[in-house]
Amino acid sequence: MTASPRVFPVQFQQPSVHGLSQITSSLYISGGVAANNKLMLSSSHITTVINVSVEVVNTVYEDIHYLQVPVADAPSARLYDFFDPIADHIHSVSLEQGRALLHCAAGVSRSATLCLAYLMKYHAMSLLEAHTWAKSCRPIIRPNNGFWEQLIHYEFQLFGKNTVHMVSSPMGMIPDIYEKEVHWMVPL
Repeated sequence: MTASPRVFPVQFQQPSVHGLSQITSSLYISGGVAANNKLMLSSSHITTVINVSVEVVNTVYEDIHYLQVPVADAPSARLYDFFDPIADHIHSVSLEQGRALLHCAAGVSRSATLCLAYLMKYHAMSLLEAHTWAKSCRPIIRPNNGFWEQLIHYEFQLFGKNTVHMVSSPMGMIPDIYEKEVHWMVPL
């Protein structure tokens, strides 16, 4: 039995770290400032804003649906419980020809984590593929180590195998995809 080829979303625009970063035709990531910018939301035709923070307050604009995922950016925070419900919601927005924006404070850890879960569940990407893709669209993504552990567990739940593993480093347990950069860091 041959494995079907993976279909990756098309790269839409140059990566942006200050504005909205487009991940798929119907999913964007940003920080809190961009998520509250009416011009950015309307020019990207955002129909749903998913706030993955406890500290960012959204300016509510009409014709946009808002969801709150009240999770702190702490390794001990349990974001795993939101993987399926938020991935399912993003998928339903896509089916309705809408566009969803995931945001947290900076668009680095919490929103990126939920984005990776969505890509694994609905685009059949491995965790490594999802991270590589999302990082090409938003170079600053970097889920915290606790979120990585939850993503690794989720990948195993979805596919029965892992493409990213936590490994020991001088900085503690880290995802193996960060091993090279930690190796080059010089202790102060």
